[in-house]
Amino acid sequence: MSTEKHVQEEPLSNEEVKNEGITNEAIENIEDKSSIEEELAKEKDKFLRLFAEFENYKKRTTRERVELFKTAGQDILSSMLPVIDDFDRALVEISKSEDKNMLKGVELIYNKFINTLKSKGLEKVEVAPNDVFDSEIHDAITQIPALTEDMKGKIIDVVEKGYKLGDKIIRYPKVVVGQ
Repeated sequence: MSTEKHVQEEPLSNEEVKNEGITNEAIENIEDKSSIEEELAKEKDKFLRLFAEFENYKKRTTRERVELFKTAGQDILSSMLPVIDDFDRALVEISKSEDKNMLKGVELIYNKFINTLKSKGLEKVEVAPNDVFDSEIHDAITQIPALTEDMKGKIIDVVEKGYKLGDKIIRYPKVVVGQ
């Protein structure tokens, strides 16, 4: 009678099963892959940040270019404002004279000049007496005692007209304010 001894081996743990067929070289390859993946993630992040920065740069330069085109003629138009003032004074004086043909001729030239400047973006800042004074859009050159209580803080007179180019005021209207 022969008795066979059966040796029962304990089952291997999951860790031992995994490591039994893996060599040190394979473990290094896995570590290399994880470090490569980390590097790839870092490079992707750098790329996305650089791309976003470039997009912001493009938007900013486009905005600046549009703004430059809007105000490109600001210096020239600003230098024309005294000419407009002279025209306004000349029209007042010519209207006092008897020569209606001269008045009509000067008005035609004035209107053509104003329309040309308007086509370039120049607009008058509308201000009238009795408007409330606003330091953001008016330039108070003096204050005088108000004749009535309701005229305090309001515009009494407009001394010089204001103009804007697009949304930017290039000359603030000069006004007299009641106090």
